[in-house]
Amino acid sequence: MEVQEAIELLKHTVKTSTALDEFKHIDLTLVPAEKKDLYQKALLVVQKAMREGELTQEDFERSVGIKS
Repeated sequence: MEVQEAIELLKHTVKTSTALDEFKHIDLTLVPAEKKDLYQKALLVVQKAMREGELTQEDFERSVGIKS
């Protein structure tokens, strides 16, 4: 799986917390159980890209819609 494909998948997992400050975060409970492995793999792809310097945390968060 490519990094961009992983980002596109993970866009569907962004949730706004209803807690005090209403922050956005990745929530895999939004994914159907039968697709959970695919989304976990997408997270691993993104984490590897960040470790290897291909992607920054800030760019990832902006790409999936956690930050504007």
